[in-house]
Amino acid sequence: MRIAVVGMGYVGLSNAIILAQHNDVIAVDVVPDKVNMINNKKSPIADRDIEEYLNNKKLSLVATLDSRWAYKNSDLIIISTPTNYDTVTKKFDTSSVESIIKSVKEINKNAWVVIKSTVGIGFLKRIVSEYNFHNILFSPEFLREGKALYDNLYPSRIIVGVPEKEEPYLSKASEFISLLKEGAIKTEIDSFIIGATEAEAVKLFSNTYLALRVAYFNELDTFAQTKNLDTLDIIKGVCADPRIGDYYNNPSFGYGGYCLPKDTKELRANFEDVPENLISAIVESNRTRKDFIADQVLSLAIKNKKNDKKCVVGIFRLTMKSQSDNFRQSSIQGVMKRLHRQGAKIIIYEPTLKDKYFYDYEIISDFELFKRKAGVIIANRWDDSLLDVKEKVYTRDLLKRD
Repeated sequence: MRIAVVGMGYVGLSNAIILAQHNDVIAVDVVPDKVNMINNKKSPIADRDIEEYLNNKKLSLVATLDSRWAYKNSDLIIISTPTNYDTVTKKFDTSSVESIIKSVKEINKNAWVVIKSTVGIGFLKRIVSEYNFHNILFSPEFLREGKALYDNLYPSRIIVGVPEKEEPYLSKASEFISLLKEGAIKTEIDSFIIGATEAEAVKLFSNTYLALRVAYFNELDTFAQTKNLDTLDIIKGVCADPRIGDYYNNPSFGYGGYCLPKDTKELRANFEDVPENLISAIVESNRTRKDFIADQVLSLAIKNKKNDKKCVVGIFRLTMKSQSDNFRQSSIQGVMKRLHRQGAKIIIYEPTLKDKYFYDYEIISDFELFKRKAGVIIANRWDDSLLDVKEKVYTRDLLKRD
């Protein structure tokens, strides 16, 4: 099959690679550097499996900036462009998705579209009605940052949402599931064909549950720190219950990244006319956690301050997770802004950035100089390179894993 995948982030590139093992795939993006890297078999994102597959696997994959050419020459078009949360409208910004749908309808009305971008509940039905475009499905993605291809090779499940549970939607959904299974390594994969609106809800409720779990263990840690208790002992005891499980339970500065902050807010907005307490509490809990972390760090910084100089707080990495290059909406940035508002001087060590400043904050590329200048260093995730200054490092990474 001839397939175009639009948007070369984690979702788009991992899907393009999975499908390019057995199909002719055109990868579409608006960033020339990304297109050039993919055509030179290099990954524009940090993902070891993507790097391995681009370098060593036989793939029928070509990247292009020419979306019109890609749409015209494809039977299936997968949309995986970003849908950021708009704080004014309290909805996802789906303009890029809608623009692509308009173009496909104009250029190749016989092609089928699968939306992989995260959208609001009811989005697909609105598109069908508003644009009179019926060749469309929604398939939510469940990927971890830095493990995107792995999670497509070994998917937890495959879900395809259809506007109506009738033909030709059911056949097209089954066909798309088969394409994904063909590229996977895992052989027994649960798959579901459900209503498009239900599929949109699955995505938002899944990510909000993950945010809930992060928030829960962070509040457990806040309690333990405040009461001078051993957080790790409590976590071990709680998680020994198999109904709870010893996973996704490592404290942090808060949930962040591409999906959880925006998906929780989008879901909360969908509850506008529905009674709720929990969803709003998850969003508020993340803010409270960052406030608490900032207060703890500031207390430590004041304690370590010498000669009444301004508190200098070093930010070790802006990324959300280890072995990641993503720091969009990272929780440490929220802590950093709070510290700055309270008068602390912020310096940053982030080797993926080549600039001298990140917003108004100084970036120090010399790691040894960074460690000397910082009165206290905060790290959302621990790294052994901090061992020589561990007495002035503040982290809640108690389990040394994401």
